[in-house]
Amino acid sequence: MRWENLTVESAGRPADAALFGADTVTTRTFDTPEFAGITFHEIRARSIINKVPGASRMPFEWTVNPYRGCTHACVYCFARKTHSYLDLDTGLGFDSQIVVKVNAPELLRRQLGSRRWLGEHIAMGTNVDCYQRAEGRYRLMPGIIGALRDHANPFSILTKGTLILRDLDLLKQAAAVTDVGISVSVGFTDTALWRTVEPGTPAPERRLDVVRTLGEHGIGCGVLMAPVIPFLSDQPSQLRATVRAIAAAGATSVTPLVLHLRPGAREWFMAWLTHHHPHLVRRYERLYADGSYAPKWYQRRITRQVHELAQEYGIGPTRAGMPRRFREPDPVETDMSEPTQLTLI
Repeated sequence: MRWENLTVESAGRPADAALFGADTVTTRTFDTPEFAGITFHEIRARSIINKVPGASRMPFEWTVNPYRGCTHACVYCFARKTHSYLDLDTGLGFDSQIVVKVNAPELLRRQLGSRRWLGEHIAMGTNVDCYQRAEGRYRLMPGIIGALRDHANPFSILTKGTLILRDLDLLKQAAAVTDVGISVSVGFTDTALWRTVEPGTPAPERRLDVVRTLGEHGIGCGVLMAPVIPFLSDQPSQLRATVRAIAAAGATSVTPLVLHLRPGAREWFMAWLTHHHPHLVRRYERLYADGSYAPKWYQRRITRQVHELAQEYGIGPTRAGMPRRFREPDPVETDMSEPTQLTLI
């Protein structure tokens, strides 16, 4: 990638700094084909370890998110709503206005060393992907993993990004001293569906290559089969093809999650559906008439089918050592997209 061609549009505007919860903001655009139309807001965050609201009902309590917004541009992403908190658009703005916490590694190292921090598990990739394309430029994750390794602090990563393999040696070092859980998100293997619904992500087969490579290097990797998209990737033959591919990649587990449509994501997804599959709009309106989640009967049916297929292909739905944060959560209306920040001195 060519990163030398850039334009600095603004720096340190007080209003922007207050909005982003940072001391300074530098906004950059890069003149490269890979990042055409994308703007990066570089900030120096004040805190990096976030406590999830309603954590008692969630499978994880603490998160680290070095980025906000995501160039993966998944049309269903529940984190889209977080951009509204920054007065940014939850549609194209979420895909193209990326907030980068450039001081995340140093800040995390300082907070991990605080007497107030008790060494609890930290989940990453639960909001937006920490291995989205911007990570190739900003390289925040090596410093973050290094800090967690040096403090022997348990952590997990959920990603759609193949860039995680760049940090394979660091992950192996961390796994030697603490509990490390890695999961890759692959909801389906339909190439045509992938190109329209997850246009900025690596192809499903490339993500499964990540699973395979991690396993070959002694790092077990589970697959979060998410989302299963009603009427588009939920047919028995489609579920079978996906689970078969996951098993062939050597995944240690497969955990299905049905598409959920929270405010912010719901409007964007329905616009996409209207354009690409207009005949399904009424069916979706009926299926999601009661809120953000598909009916429990539908979720249970998908879960049962996937678990039966997983057993058939020799992988467990969840393994004993799989971090709790990636097991199937109860379908509760909990907004974990805007975590509170823990300030450690």
